[in-house]
Amino acid sequence: MSTAPKTIQIFLPGGEPRGIRIAEITTRIVQVIEVPRSQLQDFIKMPESDQVSLYFLFGETEDGLEQKVYIGQTGDLRARLLKHNKDKDFWQRALVLISRTNSLTQTHAMFLEWYCIQAARKAARYAEENGNSGSKPHTPAPLEADCLEIFETGQVLLATLGYPVFDSVRKPAGPSEAEELFYCRASGADGRGLYTPDGFVVLKGSTGRKANVQSIKGTAHERFRNKLLESGVMRVEGETVIFEKDYLFGSPSMAALAVTGRSANGWSEWKNKDGKTLDEVKRQPPEETA
Repeated sequence: MSTAPKTIQIFLPGGEPRGIRIAEITTRIVQVIEVPRSQLQDFIKMPESDQVSLYFLFGETEDGLEQKVYIGQTGDLRARLLKHNKDKDFWQRALVLISRTNSLTQTHAMFLEWYCIQAARKAARYAEENGNSGSKPHTPAPLEADCLEIFETGQVLLATLGYPVFDSVRKPAGPSEAEELFYCRASGADGRGLYTPDGFVVLKGSTGRKANVQSIKGTAHERFRNKLLESGVMRVEGETVIFEKDYLFGSPSMAALAVTGRSANGWSEWKNKDGKTLDEVKRQPPEETA
């Protein structure tokens, strides 16, 4: 994704901040429209619903542990969304990508669907509902270049609206910057992680204690750790658990719980290589120098 400055306009056709929202980069023709499931009938009445479209359905997995997405394309958006409203239970919001000039063709949409599924799987931020992603459709080089530009715009708009489906939970460090790692080595754990704008990421290969302390047995905290095991985020090896992938937690404390098997204050449990806590590094104001 380009990091160049951008001006993004978000229009609220109903005046509700959490209702239907239309986002666009002011110099481009692509729009992304966010549609709450409860307002699907309102969107169906809008002229924007009568276009060739790439669309995303967002919700949660049944256990509430992960965000979930379904990616599709259609030349009959109204009929397709109404069908998904009847047949698919998981989603709460649809994000629809269209062209303001009505210039998106079925060939554009088919390539974008395929490309977006690959990109979402690579980012691994959302559980992906599609199953079979198919093969790359034949796309002439000029049209493919158009699609990649549309994808970049859609990526920015989706993330701006709160759905960073193509953004890895672990931002690669640039050539002039290094990742600031934090470590949790309490209770037999050897966790490594990153503090990010989205939460705390425990890195693949981190290890933790398998056993839960008595005080969390039978609680939501124990169920949370069990879900991490059941979903394949962690696996058991002897008396330890090993993270199978980078995983984003909503808070440093939930990340610390996952590796230690006990309730923990993540702001004090996670420490950098110099032994400073996450709280000292990220929340306390820097000391003033004379």
